[in-house]
Amino acid sequence: MTKRLYYADSYRTRFSARVIERLTWNDRPAVVLDSTAFYPTSGGQPADRGTLGGVTVLDVIVRESDGAILHVLEHALSEAETEGVLDWPRRFDHMQQHTGQHILSAAFEQVLSADTVGFHLGAETSTVDLNTARLDAATVTPVEELANQVVWENHPVSARFVGPDELAALPLRRPPAVEGPVRLVEIAGPLTHRRRTGGAGSGSNPSSALSGRCFDVNPCGGTHVAHTGEIGLIKIVRLDHRGDETRVEFLCGGRALRDYRAKNTMAHRLAGLLTVGHWELDQAVERLQAEVKQLRRDMRRAHGRLLKVEAAELAETAVVHGPYRVVRHVWETPGKPPGELRALAQELAQRPDTVALLAAIGERTFLCFAHAEGLHLDVATLLREACTQLGGKGGGRPHLAQGSGPATDAPRVEAVLASLLENTDFRTLTD
Repeated sequence: MTKRLYYADSYRTRFSARVIERLTWNDRPAVVLDSTAFYPTSGGQPADRGTLGGVTVLDVIVRESDGAILHVLEHALSEAETEGVLDWPRRFDHMQQHTGQHILSAAFEQVLSADTVGFHLGAETSTVDLNTARLDAATVTPVEELANQVVWENHPVSARFVGPDELAALPLRRPPAVEGPVRLVEIAGPLTHRRRTGGAGSGSNPSSALSGRCFDVNPCGGTHVAHTGEIGLIKIVRLDHRGDETRVEFLCGGRALRDYRAKNTMAHRLAGLLTVGHWELDQAVERLQAEVKQLRRDMRRAHGRLLKVEAAELAETAVVHGPYRVVRHVWETPGKPPGELRALAQELAQRPDTVALLAAIGERTFLCFAHAEGLHLDVATLLREACTQLGGKGGGRPHLAQGSGPATDAPRVEAVLASLLENTDFRTLTD
């Protein structure tokens, strides 16, 4: 069994060990050591990174069959004795986030009676899932304040193994998931809110178990800071409602600083662009939103008037074909969007005896055919024929049809539309 050095010292970044097993894991070389300071992925905390004998450690996992810790390597390690070096910035970041999670979960329990039912430590942010629905920012503010009070008072954090008898008397936030000796992480501090239970069904008083100085005690095999002040800051950044649960996204320490730095930079940049103070940004954005809403209304009205003018100009180009006045037009790249093409065809169809055969060329070739009310004509048949010739598809109703095909050149589309007029007996295309 590998001796887990991080249990005794989370700050240890170098160690010597002996290789006791070599294997291949997911097509990568891997080794098992007689001792290790590398934390494996478990309990919601990602694995450490670093090197063994100068070889990059790609992953550290626990083998389910026997609990062995596998160090997955970039390439094979030949030596029997090796020197391990941890990526300290990554380890310390995980220590900050994980200890911060313990404090935040305890604060949620004490302030809102909300229990943590899930935890994930991600590469950018971390989350806890609470068994409480629809929490909002105002409700969680006292929780965040209590958590940071514990941080700033710089209380000690300790870890130790205890047996079943002692475990039964402790005010655990959640019961252990393993049998036998259990590793507990204890965070000292003023018990601002008395716990609801004494833990493990004992009904014991938390103050009697830990001299009234325990803010949180919880089974955990992860790595943690030695004093809460090293966390620096705990900041809740997002609440996600998931049925009967709420997912709380949070940042601690260096992550919180980087997030504040990025948001502060963005706030000042936006304030500069809008020529207001950063404290006026919300008002400035609300004014812009109102202006944009009005501009959109004005644009829709102007576009509608322009559409009528353009349709009137197109109507002047109509040619008589049997009993119909046919408007045929092709817009070259960048053409018109399908919605605008349809609106023009419908506007033209407001004129008596008018048939509109319109096309626009862009990333694809779009077609829209329409005719005035009361005409005995099926433009859907015409459109399908045009789409077939252009290598596309389309359909619709007898009075209005749309389709598209691959992008092509205007002369080809013009030729297709012209052939429809020349080779089609419109009178046979009845509704």
